Amino acid sequence: MLLARPSRASLIALGVLVSTLVQAAPAWAKNKGKRPEAAAESPSVVLRDGQAESRLLEVYRLTGQGRGREALAQAESLARDYPHFQLAQLALGDLLTARTRPVQHLGDVPGPLTDQTPEAPTTLSDLRKESRQRVDAQRLRPSATSIPVQFLELAPRYRHAIAVDASRSRLYLFENTPKGLRLIADYYASVGKSGIEKTTEGDQRTPLGIYFITSRLDPNTLRDFYGAGALPINYPNPLDQVRGKTGSGIWLHGTPSDQFARAPLATDGCLVLANPDLERILRTVEPRSTPVVIAKSLQWTQPQAIQAERKSFDTVLDAWRTAKSEGDMKRLLGFYAPDFQGAKKKPLEEWSTLLHAETKALRGREIQLKDKSYLRWIDSAETMVVTFGEVIEGSRTGPVKRQYWARRGNQWQIFFEGVIG
Repeated sequence: MLLARPSRASLIALGVLVSTLVQAAPAWAKNKGKRPEAAAESPSVVLRDGQAESRLLEVYRLTGQGRGREALAQAESLARDYPHFQLAQLALGDLLTARTRPVQHLGDVPGPLTDQTPEAPTTLSDLRKESRQRVDAQRLRPSATSIPVQFLELAPRYRHAIAVDASRSRLYLFENTPKGLRLIADYYASVGKSGIEKTTEGDQRTPLGIYFITSRLDPNTLRDFYGAGALPINYPNPLDQVRGKTGSGIWLHGTPSDQFARAPLATDGCLVLANPDLERILRTVEPRSTPVVIAKSLQWTQPQAIQAERKSFDTVLDAWRTAKSEGDMKRLLGFYAPDFQGAKKKPLEEWSTLLHAETKALRGREIQLKDKSYLRWIDSAETMVVTFGEVIEGSRTGPVKRQYWARRGNQWQIFFEGVIG
């Protein structure tokens, strides 16, 4: 049986509703009649995010323009291709409802929601929030040439980087090119049920800070709950440990096979993506050399705007290198904080013995720092996460070291140092 065509009043009502949701339309919505991919030709727009999401936003665009028949056809196709994508089912339901009566709100279910299931009001509220987050991420998309302020410098060995904006439920994937970081994709991501700023085991919060992917877990060894696989990160990092934070097992992972996406606040602290989106990341990033910045809200800037900060810290690190090369222990130890802890929690007194042995072994040879990377974190304090290869003059290679520096007053001091694999 053929469904009746939507009345003009009901279609206008739904169009107004979606237009209100979208508000200032994303750049691709202004190209009427074009597929979303066509807007990717604009240098300020990147549409290499999840295919399902792009198709959902196209349904919203068509609906907002009053093109109900086209929107319905695309919503039906999307729901068929991704049967567990609840937002797609919601959009389809509203478009079908608009054929019989005006739609008053997204997910317009007749009668009290509690008549459906006890969980219905919460589920529908979560879906509306998810829809808003996905639309806002497009509307507020950063310039393709901008980067988060945390990435002061990345060495070529870091082929990719990830930044997460918890306020937008968004994960941004970058490629590190000879010309600098380039945003290549971004995805909707869920965070902890209780939000962010993890401090203790079991608090169901996602940590904030600078982390690194430590490994790639085979999905065949994991429960279906984790979906396409998992990428653990090194929470708690040295800064977290200094601050007394506890917990473990923070991963980037997928969703169960019967679920496309989760609500914006829905995890036990992990970052959760739709399986197709996670699969792209799994194929792209490298364990142990991919930094992951997780921020409450990302601040974006042009790379040239942070050159002064990078050069300023470069001077500090070079002074440390010179002191070590010259074997000047008094000057060298001045770079280390009194509360310093090295690998295996070695205190400064024990670490100074190790430093003295290292400088003595140099025998007047200079050390060079290769492949330097600077990642800056600012909250109640300012921290610099520094990674480099330490190569002795006459040698081709050397250990890769990671230091955590804290700005205390006008001075930078090292509070952690260790060799990484």
